[in-house]
Amino acid sequence: MHTLVTNLNALWQVTVAGLLLGAGLPIIFAVGVRLWSVAAAVDGRAAQRNYPALAGALTCFALIIAAIFIGILYTAKAFLAAEFGIHLFGQ
Repeated sequence: MHTLVTNLNALWQVTVAGLLLGAGLPIIFAVGVRLWSVAAAVDGRAAQRNYPALAGALTCFALIIAAIFIGILYTAKAFLAAEFGIHLFGQ
């Protein structure tokens, strides 16, 4: 019974991580692209900049870049610890 509880605990953690990284990041990117297109809307005579939409788009893109950077650092954490003595994400 203990093994089943342990496996179910790991299963929900993997499911949440998969939803966040597998579906969440592309959704955030899509929202950023949509906001970017709204930010540069042309109203017929002159372009009117929508600054709240632009700020939202840039925030979405910053989140994507941060997630990529953190993923690279997490993947290289053993190398950074062994070669440079930099311990990221705990020992």
